[in-house]
Amino acid sequence: MTTVSLRQARVRYGPLEALHGVTLAAPGPGLTVLLGRNGSGRTTALRALAGTVPLADGAVVWDGTDVTRMPAFERARRGMCLVPERQAVFGSLTVRENLDLAAPDHGTALDAYPQLRPLLERRAGTLSGGEQRMLALSRALLARARVVLVDEPAQGMSPAVAARTYELLTALEACVVVAEQRLPPALRERTARGGRVALVYELRRGAVVFAGEAGELTR
Repeated sequence: MTTVSLRQARVRYGPLEALHGVTLAAPGPGLTVLLGRNGSGRTTALRALAGTVPLADGAVVWDGTDVTRMPAFERARRGMCLVPERQAVFGSLTVRENLDLAAPDHGTALDAYPQLRPLLERRAGTLSGGEQRMLALSRALLARARVVLVDEPAQGMSPAVAARTYELLTALEACVVVAEQRLPPALRERTARGGRVALVYELRRGAVVFAGEAGELTR
């Protein structure tokens, strides 16, 4: 089991404070959802966990170890994978080359998203938004990371592919944290069927306003 958490985390962009002492914990294997509108701080919280933005105060703790000062590349080396909302793939490389960078044997990724098979020789920058998300998530699946952080995983996808994406994420034996504007329909349905419980933190203006299970939010 692994856990990644923010403890009284504050993040500033110049004079503006984006996170106001946020505390949250994401255990794994399992799914944690950071909900909030644009400007709520959900993306900043994800980046703070990954180390791509520095904390002005507070701490990032990973499996009981304070990694606040650990650079993002070192966190990645130790098993943390971030899939940002934008620029998550290498646009000048082909789909095949993007997958090769993650793992030479990428059959698992193509089984997860068979829609990518006919696109292997296409440059990633020419793909649609949904196709790029599939490619970015495929690379994350191949990484076999201990912690997977994804900003809006189903953006641009059809409802069926979005549901498939959440099936893949919830099945990972990893600590998975996703940032979304609202609770995805696939998770609402999964919760109603008694599937693996997802933890939810709702952020508003840089502060946590709700923390609990997905089922509590849907009632």
